[in-house]
Amino acid sequence: MKNNLKVERAIKNITQEELAKQIGVTRQAINSIELNKFVPSTILALKLSRFFDKPVNELFYLEETD
Repeated sequence: MKNNLKVERAIKNITQEELAKQIGVTRQAINSIELNKFVPSTILALKLSRFFDKPVNELFYLEETD
């Protein structure tokens, strides 16, 4: 699974730390998600979706190998 979090953060001009505080996780969690090292829970994905005002499938998407 891949994601567009880094791009969406850039559009909003916010840091990983700022995003983490807004949704209640650590900066390291955001970094791990952006690097595709951690797959977020459904709740976390929905919080990110709400924060960016985007459907979950616009933030996260499957690769052909998934």
